[in-house]
Amino acid sequence: MHKIISYKKQETPSIKDDVWQVMRFDKEHFSAVLPDGKLIVPFSMWLSEQENPQWNQRIKAGDIAVWFGVEDDVQLQAEVIQQSIGDWPLIAIDFPIYRDGRGFSTAAILRKRFTSDKEIRAIGDVLVDQLIQMARVGFDSFDLRADQSIEVGLAQFSIYHVSLQNDWRSARSQLKTVVS
Repeated sequence: MHKIISYKKQETPSIKDDVWQVMRFDKEHFSAVLPDGKLIVPFSMWLSEQENPQWNQRIKAGDIAVWFGVEDDVQLQAEVIQQSIGDWPLIAIDFPIYRDGRGFSTAAILRKRFTSDKEIRAIGDVLVDQLIQMARVGFDSFDLRADQSIEVGLAQFSIYHVSLQNDWRSARSQLKTVVS
């Protein structure tokens, strides 16, 4: 079974089995018929199919989650997100290439503006050396790129024992006092 790194707030990072399947569609091969199992569908597909009666039972069962791509503007779609966020058991953010940092902003906006406590997962071109920064802005699960070692990824979280900046998980652990 496929594995992910899970690092939920107030928990210790760990490797877990992944029960979710990421659905990737291009416009020419789009089908509203979904395969069985727990699915993470593109936000654009959610927009067009969320009222589809064939989806209703799957949505109510918590079997459909969404992923945001770099082309999805969460600020522009705020109303839809606010109305739908309760239906999503998981929110994923796609990194089409490791050097594209727009997903960091999307995660921070989802955590801060929508005060989302949902699991936010990094998918796509996710590298082990990005995990600490991703965890700081709001990601709490990570689906690493196939050539990345999940054990090395997990070890990233034990490298740093102090925090010099605040993040969504906690306040900084080290404060410097200046005496004049």
